[in-house]
Amino acid sequence: MTTKTLGLILSMLFLGFFSILTAQNTIYEPLVLEEVTYAPEDFGKMWTFDAVPTQRFEELYEFKVTPEWLDDVRLSALEFSTGCSASFVSKDGLIMTNHHCVRGLLPRIQQEGENLQKDGFYAVDMKGERPFPNIYVDQLLSIKNVTEEVQAAMAQGKDDTEQVKLREEKIQELTASCENDTGNKCRVVTLYNGGKYVLHTYKRYEDIRLVMVPDVQIAATGWDWDNFTYPRYELDFAFLRAYDENGQPVSSPHYFKWSQKGASEGEPVFIVGRPGNTDRLLSNAQIAYHRDQRNPAILNLFNELYQAQFAHFQANPDKQAEMLSQLLSIANGRKVYAGYQLALNNEYLMAKKRDFEEELMNRMGQNKGLFTEYRDMWGKIDEAVNVLNANFTTYFTHQISSFSSPAHLQLAKKLVDYAEQMSLPEAERAEGYKGEKLAETKKGLALEAQDMELEKLRIQAHANFMAKVLGKNSEAMKAAYGGNTGKEALQFILDNALVASPEKVAALIEGSPKGILEAKSPYLRFARISKERLAMLTPVMQGAQNTLEVQNQRLARLIFKVFGTEMSPDATGSLRISDGRILGYEYNGTLAPAKTTYYGLWDRYYSFGQKDYPWGLHERWKKVPAGLDLSVPIGFASDNDIVGGNSGSAVINRNAEVVGLVHDGNLESLAGSYAFLPEENRAVSTDSWGLIEGLRHVYQAHRLVKELEDGGIR
Repeated sequence: MTTKTLGLILSMLFLGFFSILTAQNTIYEPLVLEEVTYAPEDFGKMWTFDAVPTQRFEELYEFKVTPEWLDDVRLSALEFSTGCSASFVSKDGLIMTNHHCVRGLLPRIQQEGENLQKDGFYAVDMKGERPFPNIYVDQLLSIKNVTEEVQAAMAQGKDDTEQVKLREEKIQELTASCENDTGNKCRVVTLYNGGKYVLHTYKRYEDIRLVMVPDVQIAATGWDWDNFTYPRYELDFAFLRAYDENGQPVSSPHYFKWSQKGASEGEPVFIVGRPGNTDRLLSNAQIAYHRDQRNPAILNLFNELYQAQFAHFQANPDKQAEMLSQLLSIANGRKVYAGYQLALNNEYLMAKKRDFEEELMNRMGQNKGLFTEYRDMWGKIDEAVNVLNANFTTYFTHQISSFSSPAHLQLAKKLVDYAEQMSLPEAERAEGYKGEKLAETKKGLALEAQDMELEKLRIQAHANFMAKVLGKNSEAMKAAYGGNTGKEALQFILDNALVASPEKVAALIEGSPKGILEAKSPYLRFARISKERLAMLTPVMQGAQNTLEVQNQRLARLIFKVFGTEMSPDATGSLRISDGRILGYEYNGTLAPAKTTYYGLWDRYYSFGQKDYPWGLHERWKKVPAGLDLSVPIGFASDNDIVGGNSGSAVINRNAEVVGLVHDGNLESLAGSYAFLPEENRAVSTDSWGLIEGLRHVYQAHRLVKELEDGGIR
């Protein structure tokens, strides 16, 4: 066989492999919606540790999972108080997570002359490991099934609202009893939307100290542009250490050993962490509500807030280091909801959801007992969803909060609350509005805008958001902004809003409550309208949500009865293990490699003109360090199932060795909130080989490298 012939055969095999991955959905064949069918994999593979499909692992990966292996893996993993995942990576309490999981906390612990976000931090010895106040990690000790207790309590409720109330009371009772009996932290976790409830018991470590974080440029290379993308070139890591009550490093017999050379393409890998939330078990009616009402409104809000924050960021180059964390946080939210909409506008995904629901209804109809028990469920779901569809836009746009609203509008809300309370006899007022506490409340009735230039941008952003969602001619827009947007809306507020003048605010406070409650000033009018609308809509929306909580539990129980453990449960912020392989995928008409190398890091830097934003490099990275082989992998993609909350999860091989560190998914992974599509959904991770080479050659972090290689310091 000639070399040319062999190459042709190999290339055909390679392309055949990718055609298998995209069998139902490929750009090279017309999509025939009638032929699209659901698959069990649509519901993902986020397995709970009390229901790991060991036979699946053995069949797919030739790997026989033992109870001892699962216990060791579970006890090596950690749940981080920042909402991320983490894990022990040495027997002396060394913890690995992502840089972005601690990025916003770094200013709290930096000292005079330091900029930890910009330059990073490394403790050359243990004495230098810096305490991180008010954070902790939890280690999952045990899992107990409490489904019968919770469902029995709910069954006593006469309607949906009472059932939800009784459920919460039973959960609180179980949690309190567990914590009293064990002295540990406990939590009841909901699975299958209430088809199953489990009680988790945790060991909590509260003395956490910083060992190392890199500079933000290498941890967030490409900033928002590369967020949720692949191929990717960054080292998003942080190392911490847990200390015990005696101030000594925690001794942990359970930890993930470090793999020097990582894993190869096609090799089985397992991600251990706590994914946040998915909605894969929702009815199609609810998914359509997300697509048509909820997600577009939230996306509009995030987009306007991002535009304001980014304009402010660009206008203040000397303050960008301190502004970066907030900017990236808003950018992340914007991209998440953009990804959700991209997914729900994908007819392929929606066809799979329709096919599954039709199959579920068919199976229910063929079973007399199931039909009798569940036939009314769809109507109740549709009725509740109709309420949400009719009211969500008004409900959402009339919320006044520190996140979504400019400080001027927040002050208007406080003034309206104050006026309403002061209109009541003192005995009927809330505690903050009578006696000695009243003076303190009045002191808080002041504008809390720390940066007036940003505040002006946020006023414009709020006006633009309201106009896009409600329309310029809506009552709310006319009341708040006179129907104006952008700079005209800002000028309208500065010219007409009483809250824009400290002197006028002071006069309002000292005057009659009627002065506030009858004022024609725009923000005060909107605050009054908002309060009136929300007073009417909140019980309506809550009633619909209560109905959906109960009916979603019934839906999940039906799915559970029909399909059993064939489907993995939705993510609920609890520890999971996800199986997969390191794999590339088709995208944009080309192929994404399974692994990326250090070459790509400098290629991005030079291709975009060596600019600071967004592919810039810290000074320590601008010159290729001696000894660093640029062909070493810096990151990889795998078809493990992850969502937000998995950030900081360890990627391990069959020997429970760290081969990578999860920091993201690709854009296609955002569809995973509603369905897992293995053709192109990828977890994106830092490679263990590339990470340790960076520690060794760039950061000269020899103490840390030795601990990772040795599995401890003692």
